[in-house]
Amino acid sequence: MNINIRPATEHDYEAVYALLLEFAGFHGSSDKVYTTVAQLKRDKDLFQCLIAETDDKQILGFASHFFTYYSWSGKALYIDDLYVTQSYRKQGIGKKLLDAIVQKAKDNNCFKVRWQTSKWNNNAIAFYKTYGAEIDEVEINCDYII
Repeated sequence: MNINIRPATEHDYEAVYALLLEFAGFHGSSDKVYTTVAQLKRDKDLFQCLIAETDDKQILGFASHFFTYYSWSGKALYIDDLYVTQSYRKQGIGKKLLDAIVQKAKDNNCFKVRWQTSKWNNNAIAFYKTYGAEIDEVEINCDYII
């Protein structure tokens, strides 16, 4: 199976949103999804997302991301979500998405790529360690919902 990685367009948002809901369900957090397809379209200048699709245009995964700046290290690319639908995992799709994100960071002179994963997600942690990521078990997330 050939997989193409490319930036998502507005025409992809329905499929990306379906995967986003699937991802939230995988985390047991479906009630935490506040966005809508309409909002993604309104925020298209901010919503950056790479998709993994087959030759027949089936979207199997995505990596939403944005540029940020860390006072200790400078410019970085942050992965908000990286997800591959369950039946297509362990086929190299996640690696292709991560490779494309890392290349985008390099192309844009970033110091690093940063993301989070849940402590219970042992498969993701093993994948990221194999990729060469440093796993930081010190930081805690803080959200303030407006």
